[in-house]
Amino acid sequence: MKVLLLSKVNSTHTVRWANALAERGIKVLVFGLEDLKLKENPYNPEVIIKTAGIEEPKQGGFREKVNYLKALPKLKSTIKEFKPDILHAHFASSYGLIGSLTGFHPIVISLWGSDIFDFPRRSSLNALIIKHNLKNADEITSTSITMAKEGAKYTSREIEVVPFGVDLNIFKPIEVKKNFLKNSIVIGTVKALERKYGIDILIRAFALLKAKIQSDALELLIVGDGPERDNLKELSRELKVENSITFTGYVPHVDLPRYFNMMDIFVLLSRVEESFGVVVVEAMACEKPVVVSNKGGLPEVVENGVTGFVVPAENPEAAASALETLIMNKDLRELMGKKGRERVAKLYNWEENVSKMIEIYKKLLKQNI
Repeated sequence: MKVLLLSKVNSTHTVRWANALAERGIKVLVFGLEDLKLKENPYNPEVIIKTAGIEEPKQGGFREKVNYLKALPKLKSTIKEFKPDILHAHFASSYGLIGSLTGFHPIVISLWGSDIFDFPRRSSLNALIIKHNLKNADEITSTSITMAKEGAKYTSREIEVVPFGVDLNIFKPIEVKKNFLKNSIVIGTVKALERKYGIDILIRAFALLKAKIQSDALELLIVGDGPERDNLKELSRELKVENSITFTGYVPHVDLPRYFNMMDIFVLLSRVEESFGVVVVEAMACEKPVVVSNKGGLPEVVENGVTGFVVPAENPEAAASALETLIMNKDLRELMGKKGRERVAKLYNWEENVSKMIEIYKKLLKQNI
C-alpha cells in the first residue's frame, strides 16, 4: 500500500503518523508546504519528503489559505509520480482544500482542531470551504468524539473517531533525576507558550497555592517555548513566584517522558477548544494525575474525579482548589495516576490507533476496486 500524507512536515504529529505507517510496511510520502526545518530529521529513512517550498501561513483566514493553492501544481505532479493508493489530508481547512482540489480518490481528511473549532466560525465563506472539503472526502476522521460532533455541523457524513494516542512503551513511569529538592511537589505543564493555552492562568493558580500553603516545597515546571515567554516571566515576577518556577524552553518530543516523570501533577488550562489534548494523555500514561479546563476534548480524555479534575476555563481559583486537593493527598495522587494509565491503555493505545487507521485505508481500497 502507498499512502501520500498531506500535512505539515515539521509537525511532531505528522512525523508520528508517517513513521508508524512506514514501520507497518506501508510506503509513505509526506507532502507539505514548507521545507523540513527540524534540526535532526526525525522521519523513518523509508519515508519520502516532498515540499512546495512555501512558508506555512501563520493565520487561518481565507486569504492565508489561498497560499496553499500555490502548492497545487507540485502536489498534482507528486501524485502522478508517486501513484498513491490513498491520499490522506491532515487538517480540513488547508491541506484538505488542496487535497480535494486534486480530484484524487480515495481521499481521507482528518480533523485536527482549529480547522473545525475555529476556521469555519470566522465567516460563512470559511464554513463553505469546510463543507466543500468534507463533501469530497471518502472518509473523515477525528481524534475525539467532541471534535467529531463539531465536524458534523458541516457534513451529514459519519465521522470516524481515531484517537491520537501514545506509545505506552515510551510514555511510562520511570525513575528520573528531578532537578528539584527531594521533598518538592512539582506541578507541571507541557505546551507552546501561547495565550490560548492558559499558561498565565496556571501561574496565577500557582501563586494562589503558594500564598495559601506557604511552602518552599511547591515548584512549577513549564516545558515549552513560544511568543508569550517574556510576558509569562514578567507575570511570575509580579506575583512574586518567579523563584519557584522553572521555564525549560523548547524540549524535543523524544525527551518529554523524562520531564513528565519529574512532575507530581500535570496541568493544562486551555482557553480554547482543545481537539484532544495529546500531552494530557502522555502525562496520564506516565501515571500523573491531571487537572484540565473544560474545553473541547479535554473532559472527554480526563475522567473527572477518577484520573484527575476538570475545572472551569479561565478560573485560577478553581484550578488552585483542585491542585490543593491533590497536593494534600499523596495517596489520591498515586491512585489517580494509576487509573489514568489504565484509561490510556484502554482507549488511547497508539498501536491500536494506527491499526484502526490502516483498517480504514483497507476498507476504502476494497470499495474502490
